[in-house]
Amino acid sequence: MKVKVVNYNNQWSLKYEEEAIKMQQIFSDELVTIHHFGSTSVPGLKAKPIIDMLAVVKQIEKVDTFNEQMIELGYEPLGEFGIKGRRYFRKGGEHRTHHVHMFQFDNELEINRHLAVRDYLRGHPEEAKQYGDLKAKLAEQHPEDWEAYMNGKDAFVQNLERKALLWRRKGE
Repeated sequence: MKVKVVNYNNQWSLKYEEEAIKMQQIFSDELVTIHHFGSTSVPGLKAKPIIDMLAVVKQIEKVDTFNEQMIELGYEPLGEFGIKGRRYFRKGGEHRTHHVHMFQFDNELEINRHLAVRDYLRGHPEEAKQYGDLKAKLAEQHPEDWEAYMNGKDAFVQNLERKALLWRRKGE
């Protein structure tokens, strides 16, 4: 899969909404809430054109019982996929369109971490621009190397997450 970073697209929020409705229909009462997060949720931010969704559920173990329905929608269930207490799904194969990260409602650490970064970037457009420019530069330098792309932005993302969590604790 190629590393591709593009300018912000207003259609991303609509694509999120369409998929969120499908998630609500599948998970019904098990779903507490669902959020659009990641770079495609920040107006103006350059991003990989993949919609990141964060679903909060009542019981994380029950998510596994919905795998067949997710497969029917084109998702690949990947279990925790490196983050304890998460269920992760991706859609689109080599031409990925969506990632769904699911956490149990009381996994506040992971939920807050993801949403704090989104909210911080929405409120700090200058840092969002820096992040987008970095991602675009790395994608240009490493169009065939996801690992190099991810490693290149790791320090920036860790610092961004630290600032976002501090900002959130201070009450924005």
